[in-house]
Amino acid sequence: MSTYVKGLLQKELEKKFEAVGDFLVVDAKGVGGNDNNEMRGALKARGIRLAVVKNALMSRALEGLGKSSAKSLFASGPRAVAYGGDSIVDVAKELAVWGKKLEVVSIVGAFVDGAVLDGAGAKALSKMPSRPELQGMVVMLANSPGSRVAGAVSGPGGIIAGCVKGLVEKLEKEAA
Repeated sequence: MSTYVKGLLQKELEKKFEAVGDFLVVDAKGVGGNDNNEMRGALKARGIRLAVVKNALMSRALEGLGKSSAKSLFASGPRAVAYGGDSIVDVAKELAVWGKKLEVVSIVGAFVDGAVLDGAGAKALSKMPSRPELQGMVVMLANSPGSRVAGAVSGPGGIIAGCVKGLVEKLEKEAA
């Protein structure tokens, strides 16, 4: 490949990954054609993109984007970059599922908030709660003190109401 063509491909990669903040690096060597199409279709349905890249070109593109710390993820072997979805956690979860379905798919690492994660750290992302789950936890925690206050306020009122009802029933029995 000529230097001119490599330069064009590098600029194309820089343009493609300019808006991408976080991404997952995957080794997908050995995935068959049908499995590849099925995996890409399922990922695309969730808004996740998978791009197979040439390591040297991707390293130069990352350097041009100011993400040179991520170059270590492209040191050897064929690599694919997964990005998109609601968050990097969703991408990691999906690829962990595909890693179980297709044993040749493995997570190599990730680039998250300017930090490089190794394979174990990237796999740990798949065990984290997703954004909707975290939002649900925050709402639950925000509502918890309010429900406790409501219980504390209504509790004594219920006890008093029960006592009054008992007195009324007792007085009705005596009057009858």
